[in-house]
Amino acid sequence: MIAVYPGSFDPFTNGHLDVARRAARLFDRLVIGVYATPEKKLLFDLDERVALARAAVSAFSNIEVRPYSGLTVELARAATAQIIVRGLRVSADFEFEFDLAMMTHKLSPDLEMLCLMASPQYQFLSASLLKEVARLGGNVDDWVPAEVAEAVKTKVGRTI
Repeated sequence: MIAVYPGSFDPFTNGHLDVARRAARLFDRLVIGVYATPEKKLLFDLDERVALARAAVSAFSNIEVRPYSGLTVELARAATAQIIVRGLRVSADFEFEFDLAMMTHKLSPDLEMLCLMASPQYQFLSASLLKEVARLGGNVDDWVPAEVAEAVKTKVGRTI
């Protein structure tokens, strides 16, 4: 069975890696879809986000990372996926994910959504908070894979 795990991944955090690792154990193949044009201010461009995600999951033979634009259901169709994986950090995420699941079902009734609860050590972690900490000079090494930490430091160093 194939699943897709979509997101902006700006940047790819240890929370994302935790969800990807757990999903990779559940499915034959996991496609991480890096969304090209999210409605948020990005630190990294699409190619950089894809490269950082690929570096983070390089140890997993059943995970593929690819960029996409348009509807996530179209990414799922292109990957012949039956499941969309989403991560839930806090209870406030549930309402958004519930609405997203209902819309996904309307667009593609055969596609299921699976939400994995964030592991306790990552429940507070969001890419937005991580970027703010980095911009203010805080250490983000514990929250992202090593390759991502270096890229964040380099990128933030250029934008200060």
